[in-house]
Amino acid sequence: MLRLLFLFLLISLTVPVRVPAQSNLNLKFFGVSLHPKGDVNALLMPLNPDKKGYLVLNLGGTLGYEHFLKRNKFSLKVIQAVYSDCAAQLGGFSHVGVRWVIFKKGKHSLNGGFGPTLVYRRNWYELENYRDSGFFDGGAESKWQYKFIPYAGEFEYNLALNEQYEFSTTFIPGYPSLMSLSFGLRYWLPQKVKKIPAEAPTPPAVRL
Repeated sequence: MLRLLFLFLLISLTVPVRVPAQSNLNLKFFGVSLHPKGDVNALLMPLNPDKKGYLVLNLGGTLGYEHFLKRNKFSLKVIQAVYSDCAAQLGGFSHVGVRWVIFKKGKHSLNGGFGPTLVYRRNWYELENYRDSGFFDGGAESKWQYKFIPYAGEFEYNLALNEQYEFSTTFIPGYPSLMSLSFGLRYWLPQKVKKIPAEAPTPPAVRL
């Protein structure tokens, strides 16, 4: 998480401001996991205030890159996440997808989209009293459990703080298995302007 934060700050401080951007980086804290129907392994989740798995706190982050194919309309986005999962073990996901701007008014905007996602975590079979819910693939002999989701989506609300930075909140509506919240910053990468060399001045005519 500290490495992701350092990389984000380094890029944002070294890239000069030039013209309105078409691409952005987003760094978010992850977050809160919501299980609408509870979870059969709630007793294995240390940061579970209700003790039934409806709401679980996670510690980690996501780093994303988004490029607009048409400004304020459509974009492509990639996300990499690393976090402590609901059982306080190492987990993460990798995502690539399409996005579109649902609405944009003043400082406020709402984006939505979907795309394939691979979710993975250390194998919970290593934990005592673990009950397999059937959601993840990977048996007791595997080091990791995983789930490939071909159509995972998200909604993202953004509030502009200035021309470069936006406060950003993401909601993943993975009902009924998993819903999650994360929040952080979105930073617009300025485009580089190609410099056109100036023409050399024409020397005045010399009279003989």
